[in-house]
Amino acid sequence: MVAKEFADNKVDVIIYAVERSLDSYKFNLLHNKQLFINQLKTNTLGSRTIDEGSMDEDSGMNFSEYVAVLSGNTDLLEKAKLDKKIATLESERKNFLRERDTATGKLAEIDSSVSFHSDKIKEAKADLACFEKRVERDKEGNPINKLVIKGVEDSTDIKVIAARLHEIEEKARTKSEYNKIGEVYGFSIMVKTESSSKDLFDCSINRFFVKGQESIYYTYNNGKLAADPKLACENFVNALERIPKVIESHEKEKEKVAANKEIYTAIANGTWKKEDELRSLKGQSAELDRKIALTLAPSEEEKEETEGMKQEEALSGNSHSVKVSNEPSPVQNKEEDSHSQSFRPKWRH
Repeated sequence: MVAKEFADNKVDVIIYAVERSLDSYKFNLLHNKQLFINQLKTNTLGSRTIDEGSMDEDSGMNFSEYVAVLSGNTDLLEKAKLDKKIATLESERKNFLRERDTATGKLAEIDSSVSFHSDKIKEAKADLACFEKRVERDKEGNPINKLVIKGVEDSTDIKVIAARLHEIEEKARTKSEYNKIGEVYGFSIMVKTESSSKDLFDCSINRFFVKGQESIYYTYNNGKLAADPKLACENFVNALERIPKVIESHEKEKEKVAANKEIYTAIANGTWKKEDELRSLKGQSAELDRKIALTLAPSEEEKEETEGMKQEEALSGNSHSVKVSNEPSPVQNKEEDSHSQSFRPKWRH
């Protein structure tokens, strides 16, 4: 009722957490967890720091700094700061080496791709020179179709040759292998059966190629024959006429791949410029370690006092044992009395 009448029906909910308690520990743990997740999401995880009560990352302290502040030892604090700088530099160095290894791998891929396209350009140019040397052209500059197909080798009728080609297209099954079915200007004409699945059905399609002198297979109309007999027979000559375009395509790909080669080469051959700084910081850290070890080691006076106390304790223990051993026991006294009585002389009266 009070909140409804005087506080606009709003009530503040306050959660109290006592320092050095489980509530405080859980709160800090959740804060550090959320900070770590945010660093991962934003890719800002250069080096991990443990936040000791501060609510921002920049002023967070790691555990060694926290211990150094509590101890009051300036050497420990300086050592903690050096360790923090060393961790940051080592993280930068690790990232640099990772980028350099990536650039080296990318450079190897570029070299392999450039070599591949260069070989294809060389092969295609050799095929083009061979074709230009053998081809016969009419008055208009169009190549004369000298096509020879197996099964109709002696025929020059376009319709007969086209019918044979369509028969091969329909019935051939090469199991993804290249089978030779004829020649044109000394280049082999090949057919290949390609299988695919569509709507749960297996489909087989025959495609036609003209094989170059080495490893390149040239196609026209994606290897499919036209329904028109004349166009079907001209498929293979047109494939050879496309050799200049094949050369141009490989040259463009080669230039595209090699465009970033200089950048990756510079990264792969680069050196980390902060190596001397990291080495110097590690030397300073080692020197502080020795200094701290000497500070924590007991002084000569303390050693002498400790040794003197040990010697005094040892001497007091020995004197006590000697004193105890010199005191005769009652049993021993009794035995001595009896022994003296047994040897007492007898006097005559």
